[in-house]
Amino acid sequence: MSYKWLNKVCWDEYGLVPVIAQEASTNEVLMFAWMNRDALTKTVELGEAVYWSRSRKKLWHKGEESGHIQKVLEIRLDCDEDVVLLKIEQIDGIACHTGRHSCFFQKFEGDANAGEWQAVDPVLKDPESIYK
Repeated sequence: MSYKWLNKVCWDEYGLVPVIAQEASTNEVLMFAWMNRDALTKTVELGEAVYWSRSRKKLWHKGEESGHIQKVLEIRLDCDEDVVLLKIEQIDGIACHTGRHSCFFQKFEGDANAGEWQAVDPVLKDPESIYK
């Protein structure tokens, strides 16, 4: 089936578009991923985030293994029509495969000469217990 609304998205040369998942209640950015046409279509149909896994080369329904589903409340397209924003409700409060709330848990500390990335957000659940 061909959905005309998909043609408005500026897909890259691989047929993908970058996607930001933002928690609707706090506006916190939880993760970044990719979608192809099938993933975006499934996301709209299910009301839950479905991404394209570049490493596994297949659709990935967020939470299919972990149970940490992302309920999609709103989908937006940026002004250049080349980035999708999902406003979501993160089930169980864990978006990251490391067991943290957000994938953006590392903060740069210091300066250009002696800086380093520090983990600043706690692990909420041991990944070993999430992915069996």
